[in-house]
Amino acid sequence: MHIMQTLTVGLNERSYPIHIGVNLLDRADLLLPHIPKKRAAIVSNTTVAPLYLDRLHATLAAQGVQIIPIVLPDGEEYKNAETLNLIYDALLTHRCERSTPLIALGGGVVGDMTGYAAATYLRGVPFIQIPTTLLAQVDSSVGGKTGINHPLGKNMIGAFYQPRVVLADIATLDTLPDRELRAGAAEVIKYGLIRDLPFYDWLEEHMEKLLARDGDALRYAIARSCENKAEVVAADERESGERALLNLGHTFGHAIETGMGYGVWLHGEGVAAGTIMAADLSLRLGWIATADLVRICRLFERAGLPVTAPALGAEKYLELMGLDKKVEGGRMRFVLLQSIGRAIVNGDVPETLLRETLEACCADD
Repeated sequence: MHIMQTLTVGLNERSYPIHIGVNLLDRADLLLPHIPKKRAAIVSNTTVAPLYLDRLHATLAAQGVQIIPIVLPDGEEYKNAETLNLIYDALLTHRCERSTPLIALGGGVVGDMTGYAAATYLRGVPFIQIPTTLLAQVDSSVGGKTGINHPLGKNMIGAFYQPRVVLADIATLDTLPDRELRAGAAEVIKYGLIRDLPFYDWLEEHMEKLLARDGDALRYAIARSCENKAEVVAADERESGERALLNLGHTFGHAIETGMGYGVWLHGEGVAAGTIMAADLSLRLGWIATADLVRICRLFERAGLPVTAPALGAEKYLELMGLDKKVEGGRMRFVLLQSIGRAIVNGDVPETLLRETLEACCADD
């Protein structure tokens, strides 16, 4: 029997636990306190539902909980208002009440959409996160960012809405495709780069073990990532300051995702190439050394992640990045590296340097 580790996201009366362990899908005791009326809706997708929905359903049904299953199409390209309406349709059809929690069973897309539905259905119902991908377990399930994409920009419509509990069952990663596992590793590396040099060093030593799904390596990487995320969210829930550092690589990465068409590049792949672009820009500003950039590239390459961005053209990137949520006062804000393990937000980047980075980091067609 593996030991379960529990961390807390400290938000006063809205604080909640993150449980990390193996076979947590069988632990009704972790969920029942949040299902007061013995009725819950489980939102999943066509990939995850056949793997884990019956098991979670059985766990809760054994305790007398009535389940409303809602299965969405799978993919970033379905993270939109149309699919969101499928959740509302089911909730209204089954006359779900304010006491009926929505349980997200899946990756980041399922979590983001379920959370947004929970924030807005009847102006707010309880929300439970059961992330089944590495990316969702280390990043998107923690911190209460929810939302959907719009044709003009990623995650542009959403709400800050915290879950009541996060259940990260490491056993669900056994069925995760390698490409998705690698995409999740991009967000893990991010924590090391922005605020945790010892963790970055650890990742350099253990990346192969992590990708081989070594249980101890996964558990450590997930817990350490969640600790970092929880600390940042507790300090700055609504991204007025430090939380923006979690967007390392995301301004460029979201431009890649939107520009290529949702779902062509996985979120973690966009973040990886975007992080290299942010590091390249940091080098041009004279903050990090060439050796640092090489070191960062090497770790992403070992993780099997892209280190060159698609050649959309500098103008297209600038246009896409101008739509990013991180634009303030008409100036683009970039998360950049002062060193490996220390990031800052900077709104004062000369356009000439930005263009140099866009030209240097894109694959030549």
